[in-house]
Amino acid sequence: MRHACLAVVLTLWAAMAAAFEVEDHRLYPGTGDAVLRIVSTADLEVFEPYLLAYQAARPALSIDYTVVSSADLYRALRGGAAFDLAISSAMDLQFRLANDGFARPHRSEATAALPDWARWRDLIFAFTAEPAVVVLSTERLAGLPVPDTRQELIALLREHPERFRGAVGTYDVRESGLGYLFATQEARSTDAYWRLSEVMGRLDPQLYCCSGQMIDDVTEGRLALAYNVLGSYAAERMARDSGGRVQILRMQDYANVMLRTALIPATAQQVEAAGGLIDMLARLGLRDAPEDWPLPPLGQSGDTPFTGFGPIRLGPALMVYLDPLNRRTFLEEWENAMEQR
Repeated sequence: MRHACLAVVLTLWAAMAAAFEVEDHRLYPGTGDAVLRIVSTADLEVFEPYLLAYQAARPALSIDYTVVSSADLYRALRGGAAFDLAISSAMDLQFRLANDGFARPHRSEATAALPDWARWRDLIFAFTAEPAVVVLSTERLAGLPVPDTRQELIALLREHPERFRGAVGTYDVRESGLGYLFATQEARSTDAYWRLSEVMGRLDPQLYCCSGQMIDDVTEGRLALAYNVLGSYAAERMARDSGGRVQILRMQDYANVMLRTALIPATAQQVEAAGGLIDMLARLGLRDAPEDWPLPPLGQSGDTPFTGFGPIRLGPALMVYLDPLNRRTFLEEWENAMEQR
C-alpha cells in the first residue's frame, strides 16, 4: 500500500509539473501511507533541515516538497491545486489567497504565541524575518568604496559605469512575486528607489527570478552586485563556499524585512500534519537566537518588532499594489526606468 501511495504522489507531481514550472522537487518517504504535500518558494538547501526535523518526529509521514516561484504558487492555489501547506516569501500574494478564501484556519498554542504582527486571523503565520540586502563581489569592487546607503550606491554606479555595465543584478518584478513586493514597498518608503532604478537601467541590468541565482552569479564573478536579495540565502551561501568573494550589505537608510509565511490551502487533505509543521515553524520563529537553523527567527517576540527597521506588515495594505490598475502603472514606471534603450 505504501508503495502504491508513493506512486500516486509521483504521478500527481508529474501532472503538476506540466501545469507550472517546478524549480525543484523531493520526496521524503515515511514508513506509513500518509503524504504531506508542500508547495514552497524556499530552496531545498535552506529548508531541508526543517523537513527532516519534522519527519524525525513523525517517521510514518512522507513529505512531498515542491519548489516553485511565488507567482506560480499563487496561481496554482487559486487554480485549485491540491497541496496541504503553502510556504512563500511573497507576503502580499499569501495575504490575498487568505483574504479571498483560499486558506483554512489553524489554531494552536504555538500560533497563539506569535505576536499580532506575525499572524493574521488564524490563516497566515510568519516564522522568519529576512532582510533584503545588497550582495557585492569583493573582486569586482576591489579598490572602490563600499556604499552604506542608496545615495552612496547611486554615486558609486554613476562614477564607475565601466565596472558595473551588464554586471548589476536585481529581480524581474514582472515575474518575481518577492521582487515585486520588495520593489513596491521600497518605492513607498524611500524616494531613492526610483533614482536608483534609473541609474541601474542605464547600466544594462541583469534581471532574475530568484535570489539564489543572483547570489550564485555574484559568487562566480559574473555580477559585481545583486540588489535586494534575501539576506538569509546570501548568509547560507557564504557559510558554504564563498571563499571571501562575497560581501553582504544591509543598507543603513532603509531596509525591507520580509516575513516568510505559511498557510493551509483550502484544498488540503492532511490538515493535521500541515498544522503540526506550522506549529514547529512558529516555535522556531520565536527562538531567541539563530542557532543552527538556516533561516533567521522573527526577532523580538513582543508587540514591537525589531529596533530601527521593522518588517513589512501583514494586513490589507499589502493588496494595494495587487490592484490591476496599480500594478500596471507600477510596472510601466519600472520598465521605463530599468529597460532604457
